[in-house]
Amino acid sequence: MRLVKLDAIDSTNDYLKALSQAGHVESFTVVSTENQTKGKGQMGAKWNSEVGKNLTISILVNDFVADASRLFELNIVFSLTVIDTLRGLGIPQLTIKWPNDILSGNKKIGGILIENSLKSNGQIVSVIGLGLNVNQEHFDGLSQAGSLKIVTGTFFDKDDLLVSIVKKFKEGVAAWPLEFQKMTSTYQENLFKKGTPMPFEDANGNRFMGIIQGVSASGKLLLLRENDVVLEYELKSLKMLY
Repeated sequence: MRLVKLDAIDSTNDYLKALSQAGHVESFTVVSTENQTKGKGQMGAKWNSEVGKNLTISILVNDFVADASRLFELNIVFSLTVIDTLRGLGIPQLTIKWPNDILSGNKKIGGILIENSLKSNGQIVSVIGLGLNVNQEHFDGLSQAGSLKIVTGTFFDKDDLLVSIVKKFKEGVAAWPLEFQKMTSTYQENLFKKGTPMPFEDANGNRFMGIIQGVSASGKLLLLRENDVVLEYELKSLKMLY
């Protein structure tokens, strides 16, 4: 593992993408920072983190899959990586809230952002950003935010967490070709509120009840609506109200 540690940077994802554009970067190169000034989530949403309290990293992977239509599989592997690592540390009630949040109970403790690019030589480069709330205890105005410290009362070493996550991720990537069916099933089983009637709101502000059935191979949410109809929803086309 090649690790680049920075005191401050606007975005660890952007830093790694720039390195890749300048030349070849080996898989599992990691960039971490104590202060990410312009952290971002899905669709440009801001990710705010108290300086020095949380784990903010990006990991680069080359050619995880050969077919760009299968890139959501990387989301499955990395989400399970985080869940498995945290379960090993005794973090309770862990689930994956579609499309990219890690929850403990009803508290969001982490977010994942995967950005993919196709280089001129045909190589698919994936940069996986993880923001994990570790030792931060106050989230002003964010009632659904939590951290490992809040849910357990325990202080965690961020460097040990980083090493554990990258080690587990390498194992997951190596296992994926043979265990993709098992891992995909495990991912589906760990979806937040799967099988439970929940209120949702679409992009037009319309509210309705639905039941999460799972996530499609391309990463769309499968939602059971009235009249037993299952519809697919794109990223950010709706939100769960909980």
